[in-house]
Amino acid sequence: MDPKEFCIRGKQMVDYIVDYRESLDKHRKVFPEVKPGYLRPLLPDAAPEEAESFEDVMSDMERVIMPGASCPAATELEIVMLDWLGKALQLPVEFLSGSGGGGGGVIQRTASDATLMSMLSARHKTLTKLGREQPNQVDGKHLSKLVAYMSDQAHSSVERAAIIEAVRVRKLPSDEKFSMRGVELEKAIKQDKENGLIPFYLCATLGTTSSCAFDNILELGPICQREGIWMHIDAAYAGSAFICPEFRPLLNGVEFADSFDFNAHKWMGATFDCSPMWVKSRKDIVNSLKVEPPYLKHIHSESDIITDYRHWQISLGRKFSSLKLWFVLRLFGIKKMQELILSDVAMAREFEEFVRKDERFEVTNEVKLGLVCFALKGSNELNRHLLEAVNREGKIHITPTELRSKYTLRFVICWGNTRESVRFAWEYISSKATALLSSPSE
Repeated sequence: MDPKEFCIRGKQMVDYIVDYRESLDKHRKVFPEVKPGYLRPLLPDAAPEEAESFEDVMSDMERVIMPGASCPAATELEIVMLDWLGKALQLPVEFLSGSGGGGGGVIQRTASDATLMSMLSARHKTLTKLGREQPNQVDGKHLSKLVAYMSDQAHSSVERAAIIEAVRVRKLPSDEKFSMRGVELEKAIKQDKENGLIPFYLCATLGTTSSCAFDNILELGPICQREGIWMHIDAAYAGSAFICPEFRPLLNGVEFADSFDFNAHKWMGATFDCSPMWVKSRKDIVNSLKVEPPYLKHIHSESDIITDYRHWQISLGRKFSSLKLWFVLRLFGIKKMQELILSDVAMAREFEEFVRKDERFEVTNEVKLGLVCFALKGSNELNRHLLEAVNREGKIHITPTELRSKYTLRFVICWGNTRESVRFAWEYISSKATALLSSPSE
């Protein structure tokens, strides 16, 4: 969508909102009369392959959404959109609401929320099981023994979740490609069980924040399944790429997971915040937070027919986030989204080549998607100076990390970059490196 058309569509949306508000006391009812499950039959079974027109989407606002107002339309559209997206990702059917099984999807605010909720669900499930098996144990005894696992490359949100939930967390060393492997997990589980601890949760990462490394879920999954450990997969950045057949193999092993999430606001065109999450057992996530006071009794409770998302998240209130996915999936279509992601990865490869052809630099990660980690050959202090020089004028912005104690610069391709902007960025970085290396102090 070019800037002019974007402005036109933006004005149309504002006009639609104004017209809606003015019509509330005229011909729109304040309470919907539709029955639960009304929305799914009104929509196709999967996301469109080709882009649809803005006019068609807006026409469906009246036909599909408005009869259900904000509720149940907000809930029912979310159910369908998570099935659309799950099918585009080729998730196992156990994760889909429409499969008739016990799974389903929900839009969390961020991947951090998804990690918190998955760990909370795993904790509740484990403590409930232990309570049945050992009913005479003192309250809190089991909780003090729970231990969760994460890679030394995992996002800090896993540690934060463990702090909030008062459980131990253990960082497992990653291999030479910054991937968490099965051998380290087995070693940790054996040691912890010998010490009387109770392994209950693993957060595996597909596309780590530091280097876009991929944990080996084909090794980790069977171990978790055998040991009764909840495996959550966090694919915050990388998850969008799995709609491309070329990158779907990176998700192989998801069939072993109990939950999976990614951020659609990172690489799928949705605005912040929008983090789709899927679980194999909706009962596990619902039971961990289900509280029904009298003042909420008028709201339909969770059942096989009705989904009540207040039980799937920390807060009770929630936004109509599924509209974001509805507009994005329909206005772009799966094919166009695939093309955009493939184009972004190609641009990252081009940047990688720029780095490799310059003997002053080195690439410090295995580039699989849109993140290139690189550094000047030299000291950490030298690279800190380069980062400061690059970011000082505000023309481009890059962020640092440390990989095996090596201070590293991160260049990431996301939604909206162009080959011209990538080439400009490299030339700018290169010129700053030249000035830095020619400085007498260096």
